[in-house]
Amino acid sequence: MKKILTFLVTLVILLLPACNTLSVLPDAPQAVTYPVTNPTQSDSAEELPITDPEEEQVSIDYAKNFTLDYKDGYKLLTVSVPWMGATESMVYALVPEGFDSTIDLEGVTVIQTPIDSIVSLSSTYLPFLEQIGELESLVAVDTADYIYNEEVRHWASSGMIAQVGSGPSVDVEKMIELNPDLIMTSATGMAEYDTHPVLEQAGLPVVINSDYLEQDPLGRAEWGKFIAAFFEKEAQADQLFDEMVQRYEAAKALTSTITDKANVFINTPYEGTWYMAGSESYAAILLRDAGAHYLWDDLEGTSAWPVDFEAVVDRAKEAEFWVNVGFANSLSDLTAIDSRTADFKAFQEGKVYNNNARVSDMGGTDYYESGVANPDVVLLDLIKIFYPELAGEHEFFYYQQLGE
Repeated sequence: MKKILTFLVTLVILLLPACNTLSVLPDAPQAVTYPVTNPTQSDSAEELPITDPEEEQVSIDYAKNFTLDYKDGYKLLTVSVPWMGATESMVYALVPEGFDSTIDLEGVTVIQTPIDSIVSLSSTYLPFLEQIGELESLVAVDTADYIYNEEVRHWASSGMIAQVGSGPSVDVEKMIELNPDLIMTSATGMAEYDTHPVLEQAGLPVVINSDYLEQDPLGRAEWGKFIAAFFEKEAQADQLFDEMVQRYEAAKALTSTITDKANVFINTPYEGTWYMAGSESYAAILLRDAGAHYLWDDLEGTSAWPVDFEAVVDRAKEAEFWVNVGFANSLSDLTAIDSRTADFKAFQEGKVYNNNARVSDMGGTDYYESGVANPDVVLLDLIKIFYPELAGEHEFFYYQQLGE
């Protein structure tokens, strides 16, 4: 589902950037590599403690589109904007076994927790499941074609987990047969693309996750707590998130005193038109946090704005760097899109980078999968591009420099 959704909103919300690893300069964080060591990795999934609502209440500090409220014996998860343009929120009551059913939860979707099985209709949920030791609770995905996680692809190809499709043609009968405790999906608000209406009609436990609407990289990553709450493991997710935030902030601090900022532009033209991200978009925030000067930071909001090719040349011809170039794997791919791309200084000096260093045989890109959970790694990759002397021993993880 997220593959369809990503395609639909590419021109509206610019796709994320991701980066991780820290510098070895004095007072800088030590370099690390994803997957970041998890404090609970040495434990089996069965040994992970379950959150006791009476003792550990997790706060939501960066995400703007969901809230987690602890009630008397249960939790409420509220998705404020389930899809772009939605006028009503979605509310989910997470109730433990033995919950007092006399409490009125009319109009609220009730999910009994902790869940034991989940259907993930987006690859972006997978790294969060892995972080809390719940990847093996996965019983189905929409399609494994564009998943990067090799283990999940093996499970799908061997029939250990099902592939159920997405949208109105989702395999509802298979879902009923699987009888999962939870189905997690995203939505567009357009009936011809959305999966959840037919699942709700079949009485299946479906939850809307709108992480893609978050523009703050840390806010988007905080949706790991949303997923973990259904397993009653949000305290573990919170600990991992806090550690990641510390790494992100430490990486961001590396460029805080730079005054002569690197000029950068993004994306590629489509039929003569360039879509540039607004200054408050996910992509622009990451560039800003990496200490770069995004040449279209005067565009308002989070949407992508159409810009004529000639206007891009006027502003970006002498820019030092060009990043996030879509499906281009080489400089020749760019000239195949439009021969005029060779006129940019960044092209001529070979300073063109793309976030496609980790791609499966079928085209699944890890940047759009684990990068969501690891914006600290994405950020360090970007710093490595713009200011390699500040990145210390960090090696590119999601990004690579394009050759001929």
